[in-house]
Amino acid sequence: MTTSKGLAGARMLVTGASAGIGRAAAVGAVRQGARVMLAARRQKELDAAIAEAGGGEAISVDLTDPEDCDRLGESVRAAFGGLDVVIACIGVAPLQMMMDTDDEHWEQVLTTNLVGTHRLLRRCVPLLGRSGTFIALSSDSVQRPRPGLSAYAASKAALDRMIVGWRIEHPWLRFTTVTIGDTFPTDFGNAFDGEVLGRILDEWGTRGLAQARFMAPGDVARTLLAIAATMTDIPGIGIDHLTIRSPSPPAASFMDAIAGLAEAGEPAEPEAGSPTVQVDTA
Repeated sequence: MTTSKGLAGARMLVTGASAGIGRAAAVGAVRQGARVMLAARRQKELDAAIAEAGGGEAISVDLTDPEDCDRLGESVRAAFGGLDVVIACIGVAPLQMMMDTDDEHWEQVLTTNLVGTHRLLRRCVPLLGRSGTFIALSSDSVQRPRPGLSAYAASKAALDRMIVGWRIEHPWLRFTTVTIGDTFPTDFGNAFDGEVLGRILDEWGTRGLAQARFMAPGDVARTLLAIAATMTDIPGIGIDHLTIRSPSPPAASFMDAIAGLAEAGEPAEPEAGSPTVQVDTA
């Protein structure tokens, strides 16, 4: 039986590594022995993540800036020479009803979520080995539309189609789109308009769009790292699409779901030597 190497020694890039799922994934990868470049806009938070992980390298970049993307690619090449795994945790979601979604909102969402990821791919694909893995995070709001998040959902639907394009043009690489369900705490809703959110929370609950239990970023990160480790161990297997969601039933209301957060503790980050798992696509 072949011994699993997992992520030990793997060259990894994690974007969105300053908070939430991205930070948890970067910290966990370092602890599992990967060589990790952490990328995000906030240098202070990146430095804190490296201190927490006990290693890794950080670079402050804004993926909406083409020059920053170039600098990121050059930094990764200089540090690692190439890449084995990329986990792209990129996303911005202004909370706006469609009638209030103007050109500025569309430009912000599409430039960050779609074009920013495309820029990242253009810099990373030449650095990935023949069986390298690129994991991009999407959202269950694509399949389960929510009032106020339609522009965000549209950008993530476009992301999925873009990843398909990369996959068919680079068939020896593995491109995985991971749909993520409700997760807390993250920075996702930090910029939500409080007045708009107050109006639509009840509607989200009425439509069954809130799980009774949210997922924790650490749990989602452990799953992503297990996927990455399995694909690193088994280069002949690709996972095109995966859905990660809470197994809980819908909450009676969104406020009930929020109340349940007090009962859901954040688990420990992935530890060194965490086992890899085989994951079926959803």
